[in-house]
Amino acid sequence: MEYQIPQFIEVEDKIFGPFTLKQFIYVAGGVGLCAIVLLYLPLWLGVIIGLPVGLLTLALAFYKINNKPFVEIMEAAFNYYIGDRLYLWKKEKNQVDAPVIVKPADPAKLGLTQSKLKDLAWSLDIKDRENNNPA
Repeated sequence: MEYQIPQFIEVEDKIFGPFTLKQFIYVAGGVGLCAIVLLYLPLWLGVIIGLPVGLLTLALAFYKINNKPFVEIMEAAFNYYIGDRLYLWKKEKNQVDAPVIVKPADPAKLGLTQSKLKDLAWSLDIKDRENNNPA
């Protein structure tokens, strides 16, 4: 038996002409609200209130940010602004001491003479060559 596997399941069905159900609800609600505002308020006030409502309606119905619907972006912003935030900061008292100056050790104080230093450098150089060339 062969079964057909549904493809393009991320694409919503177009129910009302070119609109999906969500888009139709947003547009119908926004147009209805704008009509009520324009009918019951003076024209200048109706336009001032209706213009942002119309823009929000269009954004909710059609605008996507990073392939996410605008309503999800608004929900995330709302949850961010009303959510609790935890800020942790522990101030540490740093006592500034006088800078410590470290001087290199004097080879004479360590009991090393010039000839001993040359012998030590020679032996290290030979051991280094022996380790790198295992012939």
